[in-house]
Order: sequence, then C-alpha cells, then structure tokens
Amino acid sequence: MRIVNREYLGKDRPTNVISFSLQEGEYGGINPHALGDVILSADTAAREAEECDQTFFGRLSFLLMHGILHLCGYDHERSGEVEAVKMEQKEQELFGILEKEGLLSQPAS
Repeated sequence: MRIVNREYLGKDRPTNVISFSLQEGEYGGINPHALGDVILSADTAAREAEECDQTFFGRLSFLLMHGILHLCGYDHERSGEVEAVKMEQKEQELFGILEKEGLLSQPAS
C-alpha cells in the first residue's frame, strides 16, 4: 500500500484506503484499469480492528465503505473540515445500517 501511495499518488505515508476516481482526471493516467478501484490494506484493517474493538471483517467493511464514499465524491482530505464532517456523518449512517442488518459479522465459510 505504501508503494502504491508513493509511486502513484506521490504521498510517502501509509494509508488504509486508496480510491481511484471513476473518471480520468488527477490520477486517470496511472492505469486506466484502476479507475473506480478501491485498494484496502488488510494489515492496517487488522491493526485498526484491534484498536477500535471491531472484528476484522467489520473494520474491512468500514474501510471499503470509506473508499466507496470517496468514489462518490466525499472527501475528508482536501475539501476542508465541513466536507470531512459530512463524510464522517455518512460513514456513521451507512455503518449503522450495516450493523443493524447484521452485515458486519464474518460470513460463513
């Protein structure tokens, strides 16, 4: 994940989610097949699950939802505090729905 961050996004820091826009633009030249993709770090999800007292699957689901919200135009990094609050509220709303519907437990194998 750090390699993707450094090589493609020019950021030299780890992250838990990378979302590539659905449209060509800022990162559209990276790889046309990456448009609309969300990349998650399983190691970071495991660490954050422990820190947040969540299951691994629950945290991974949250991170996927976070990445999808970025694809839908939500931005907490570059759009200022108001937009960051909007994104956090939407995350909590959607996470609450997933939790209520029992969709955050580990799927049966």
